[in-house]
Amino acid sequence: MNGRTRDTEDHDTVRVRLRAALRAADPWTALHALNTDRNDEPDRPEQPDRPERSDQQDRPDRPDLLGRTDRPDHLDRLDRPGRLAEAAEELYRSDADRAAFRPYLSHFLKSLGEPGEAALRRLLAEPAFTAEDRRDLLKAAVARGLRLPAELLRSYAEQALAPGGDAAPTDAPPAPELVDAMGLSGDLSFAPRLGALLADPAAPRGRAALALGRLGARAWTDPIAGRLCEVTGLDHTAFVVALELMGDPAAVPHLLRWLAETGEPRVYDVHHALVRLTGRDPLLPEGARGAEYAAAVRAAWADGRTERTPVAVRDLVVESGARARFSVDGGAGRIRVAHDPPSPGSTRPRWNRSLTFDGKPLYRVGSSCDTCELGLALLDWPDGEAARIADRMRGRLACLDRLDAALFAEWSPVLGELATGHYRALLLDLPLERVSDPARSWWYRRAAARAEADGDDSAYEDDRPEDHWPGVAHFQLTAPVPGGRVPFTYGALLPSQPPQALDPATVARHTAAMEAGQRPAAVVLGWIDDRYVEARHEERWLVGAVLDGHHRLAAYAAAGVPARVLLIARVDAGGELEGLAEVAAAYGHGD
Repeated sequence: MNGRTRDTEDHDTVRVRLRAALRAADPWTALHALNTDRNDEPDRPEQPDRPERSDQQDRPDRPDLLGRTDRPDHLDRLDRPGRLAEAAEELYRSDADRAAFRPYLSHFLKSLGEPGEAALRRLLAEPAFTAEDRRDLLKAAVARGLRLPAELLRSYAEQALAPGGDAAPTDAPPAPELVDAMGLSGDLSFAPRLGALLADPAAPRGRAALALGRLGARAWTDPIAGRLCEVTGLDHTAFVVALELMGDPAAVPHLLRWLAETGEPRVYDVHHALVRLTGRDPLLPEGARGAEYAAAVRAAWADGRTERTPVAVRDLVVESGARARFSVDGGAGRIRVAHDPPSPGSTRPRWNRSLTFDGKPLYRVGSSCDTCELGLALLDWPDGEAARIADRMRGRLACLDRLDAALFAEWSPVLGELATGHYRALLLDLPLERVSDPARSWWYRRAAARAEADGDDSAYEDDRPEDHWPGVAHFQLTAPVPGGRVPFTYGALLPSQPPQALDPATVARHTAAMEAGQRPAAVVLGWIDDRYVEARHEERWLVGAVLDGHHRLAAYAAAGVPARVLLIARVDAGGELEGLAEVAAAYGHGD
């Protein structure tokens, strides 16, 4: 059989499989299974008309984090993403298939990486498609963050692509996807058109503000900031986030004036923007909520001071040899959980968050949505900053047996690298195991437990372990922590450096020290996370990132000895104290 005949058969096979997936009872799942070549169900991508099962809005497409290459030989030969993109593009060009499967095909192309992007670009340039087709393709391109040619977007604007997908009068507001695409284009010539939308309540003006922010069109800083009193809800958040994207200090007087002159109780976004734009991060009262929080924010900025103040570690109270509390005022925030930039096409200007080191994301943490499940995903390793910070803490860690004021005084410069806030320090002896098998991880086992509790109707019952895997081998509690209001707390400590970089000789040296009775401590920055998943399952997590002690934790896990851990946890969200108290009661050293 010659190569041309083989290629034809391969193409026909892919097209048949793609059509079968599109006609499946659940096309979203079938298409994703086709893309991953698995018969069991992978993680479900975002989709129109179907509620999200978890915190997956704006979740980027990602490769197999396990690095598997166990694809069948014929799929390796087929160049799976390329052939799938070719077949999907062919079906999209068919009037009948496009009418029947339009949203599935464009979403599928979005998931196919570079081959899918190339197909989207070709289809977007097709002059024969209707306005509805163009809007569908544009939505997929925006979600991928594609930078489309300015000439193409101008032609779409001239055709008045409207929110309904059809051609519209030339004075109608443009479709949100077109606005987003202009912001991604990098072409400042779109700024006047986008700026004109800011005053139109019928226009996607929040999206227009974000587009101007992405373009860095600072000429529009004052018009955006000056309209903060006119917008509400998500539009107000979008205007404020747009000012953060601009990074223009000219917005600061407007934000201060908004705080001083409005009685609006929702002040978080403006406070966040002021911190970002000025670098000043004032300490607010612990646990402040609602009107108390709004009053505290206004008081913190009332004098108009915007210069950074020296970092101060204050209010230290050593409650016992295993428990202490302190506050960081004006923290450098080099290690923090921070909001991600808004994802193109998202309806929520603030959604996903990441654990960052010096501004570089380490783990995707997801949103703070109370009914979404918590799921962490490795993004990248920090540029050595975690190790440099940890080096400054090691003097007392060789055999840490109790907490005292001298320890925190010695570590004050390091603690000042944290974000402003209120913290608890717990000295714990944690029974840990190292887990590299996704099926053994609590990230999957908690989902399997929910599936069992929910029965056949559960959206989780067919999940693969890899769907919940954070992407890296890590340490976890050998058993959940018993609780009260929430039955138990899962626990996972994730590395801040590649596990493969661990030195076996160093691990062996720590193991020998443990056999001799020493208990060197690891330092973990952590937090308690409470969720009510799908408004059905109360779930609590102790999550931590290892700042120092990767080798020590590996030695403890190998020896089966409870690991001495100094946990430093921020408690500003208010609900963490209950969970930390339960962890301390179960595993506090000497308690």
